[in-house]
Amino acid sequence: MLSTADALATLLGAAQSIAGTANATETLPTLDALNRVLAADVVSPLDVPPMHTSAMDGYAVRVADLVQGNRRMPVSQRIPAGHAPQPLAAGTAARIFTGATVPPGADAVVMQEQTEVAEGEATFLHTPKAGEWITAQGADIRKGSVILPAGTRLTPQALGLAASVGCATLAVVRRVKVAVFFTGDELTMPGEPLRPGAIYNSNRYTLNGLLRNLGCEVTDYGIVPDRLDATRATLREAAAGHDLILTCGGVSVGEEDHVKPAVEAEGRLSMWQIAMKPGKPLAFGAVRRGETADVSEDEAFFIGLPGNPVSSFVTFLLFVRPFLLRLAGAAQVSPRALSLRADFTQAKADRRNEFLRARVNGAGGLELFPNQSSAVLTSTVWGDGLIDNPPNHAISAGETVRFIPFTELLY
Repeated sequence: MLSTADALATLLGAAQSIAGTANATETLPTLDALNRVLAADVVSPLDVPPMHTSAMDGYAVRVADLVQGNRRMPVSQRIPAGHAPQPLAAGTAARIFTGATVPPGADAVVMQEQTEVAEGEATFLHTPKAGEWITAQGADIRKGSVILPAGTRLTPQALGLAASVGCATLAVVRRVKVAVFFTGDELTMPGEPLRPGAIYNSNRYTLNGLLRNLGCEVTDYGIVPDRLDATRATLREAAAGHDLILTCGGVSVGEEDHVKPAVEAEGRLSMWQIAMKPGKPLAFGAVRRGETADVSEDEAFFIGLPGNPVSSFVTFLLFVRPFLLRLAGAAQVSPRALSLRADFTQAKADRRNEFLRARVNGAGGLELFPNQSSAVLTSTVWGDGLIDNPPNHAISAGETVRFIPFTELLY
């Protein structure tokens, strides 16, 4: 069996960013670019702040006046934020507010709590140093600097940073186009009667949500009948206009498992057994396609996930998510993990790499969901992340384990 690291390395090695293909970029209003991947560096056209500004409500002064013993000075002007000041006359102070432009000639701000004001004059109870309570021009961003490199996934704060230098639009990579379908005559959609032997198709809802969280353009072909001809037809249609085809279930070798022979007939397929729990089976390959107006490559990637709900959820997070991010040209595709204390004991070690559903308790340690079966979807809602437990490793209470929060895996 492949290790999880080897399987991921193989997937990422095969992924080809769509950023360099024809029609792969678009320009969006900055307000609409959340979660998209930058196609080009954002270079600041200005200093931020663009002038020296006051970091406090107070009085702008010349330090030399106070050093010379001039403790009481007339207030010569009032400077709110957004107003252009006049040069500061020697021997005077300027009333100034947070964020306002420091007047030429002033080299410090004395906060208002260190002054006494009466009849238009300010008495200073503190002698400042040069630069005190002044935010210098360019203290945050220098003109010409790259503030967001290509490949950055745009968070809300990244959008704010782009806006802070005046970017009304951003060049981003188009959305990755994903086709998804599900196989199994036992599957029933919520809202329909549950006939004997049937189950509701929870994976459709989980995978659609995960794909949309990642900003993909999703075409959902629903439940495909358990027939080879129907599966092949769906693969051909899906390949024509998508970067990735994602399926759930039907990649085994049973008589009713038609995805494997269908992909082999329409393209190429590798079946992997991964030394992980939950998960294990994963299919990776490609489906041939003709050149289309939307996608000019000759193949659409294919990933087949296992059918058990927790298995499909975990394998998506660990393999499909980074694969999609690499397709989109994202620079960072690996989740960040935390080192946290295990507040439980798991005496039995597994020969596979286990991904245990757990959550952080009030004491900052980890609790383990009591049933780690791949069919128990409840664990994915109860937990707030996965413990990445190495093969053949039993966990003792109090030891430090590697924990990957869902916040690092869902987006």
